[in-house]
Amino acid sequence: MDAAKKLYIVMVGLPARGKSTISGKLRENLVRDHIRTRIFNNGDLRRKLSPEDTSYPEFYDPKNRKGVALREKIALINLGRAMDYLRGTGQVAILDATNVSATRRKKTADMLSDHPVLFIECINQDLEILKSSIDRKVTLPEFHHLGKEAAIRSFSQRIRYYESIYTPVNKERNFVQLDSLYNKILHEEISDDIPYYDLIRDLLVADTVKNLFLIRHGETFFNLQNRIGGNSGLTENGKVQAGALARYFKNRKIPVIFTSEKKRTIQTAVPIMQQQQNCAIIPLKEFNEIDSGTCERMSYAEIRDRMPHVYLARKHNKYNYIYPQGEGYVSMKERVDKGIKKALYLSRNPQNIMIVGHRAVNRMILSHFLYRREEDVPYIYVPQDKFYHIVATQTKKLFQLKPYDMG
Repeated sequence: MDAAKKLYIVMVGLPARGKSTISGKLRENLVRDHIRTRIFNNGDLRRKLSPEDTSYPEFYDPKNRKGVALREKIALINLGRAMDYLRGTGQVAILDATNVSATRRKKTADMLSDHPVLFIECINQDLEILKSSIDRKVTLPEFHHLGKEAAIRSFSQRIRYYESIYTPVNKERNFVQLDSLYNKILHEEISDDIPYYDLIRDLLVADTVKNLFLIRHGETFFNLQNRIGGNSGLTENGKVQAGALARYFKNRKIPVIFTSEKKRTIQTAVPIMQQQQNCAIIPLKEFNEIDSGTCERMSYAEIRDRMPHVYLARKHNKYNYIYPQGEGYVSMKERVDKGIKKALYLSRNPQNIMIVGHRAVNRMILSHFLYRREEDVPYIYVPQDKFYHIVATQTKKLFQLKPYDMG
């Protein structure tokens, strides 16, 4: 990399759209590539500089002159710090703020005239994900003085104030509009020679996880009876497995555990959460086990005896077969992929992510990162006494099946 090349990255987007997650992902990977990169976050600076409470929504009202003046001051300070950084040894300065108005972006581009400026706009229209993202946001320290519902109302009003002045990027010289949930570039316009752009673009669209712990739920009563589907709870042995997992991960910081909506995954996750500090369980319907339709709650022996046509057809092509009035591996791929995107989005780029799922679902999650042939996916080994540790970054791929001590 040419150390003489310098770049400003200016984030754009409404609150809770993933700007800070994308900023952190870019910085981490650019630094790994020996590109000196620093983030200048307006929210962090606001919380440091302002002695008064700035979590109340009216602070963000465009008609609130005092609030506007303070936010303008903070923006100018960070712009100055970013310029100083690039005047020195820095190579990439990331300005992490909403920057939703065209006026603010023009002023920013005019000030940062010494090096190229790349605007990255984060867009997410998924209302369910936005709700979950807000639920995560209001756990931040600045909302601790409020109850959860009051904090959600406050943050939602903050978003509405930003929406009132929001103009999407379209006239800037260099910009990328990014679907920040699906890591998909919606539109890009590059007029200048943007340093490191090939690497940055690849990072924007790639799914990366530093440590994903993929766990199958503990033993259930249906497991003992070889029955599929349903909503069975854990056996005593399953509860012992959950407790052993909790002890195994006790000294690893797990900020969030994603589960399905089924009680067997939640029952497995609860003991793990109880051994953590500030850990949340987030059930996602996308991680629900395969819907076996008219075969729900049946054993494989009962399917073979009562519905031999189903048994033989599925045996012939397990990946593409769809249960009557249900689904199959092939038809659950889209929802499981969406669940992975949701989990990565809501995790806010932590060191450790945990998913407690089911056998078929975990096979699909593994295939997302392993790139197995479709016909092999239904046969990936997913035991209940071991878990998968997955690392998938630009520079490293690691898949380990690891046991945990049941003692």
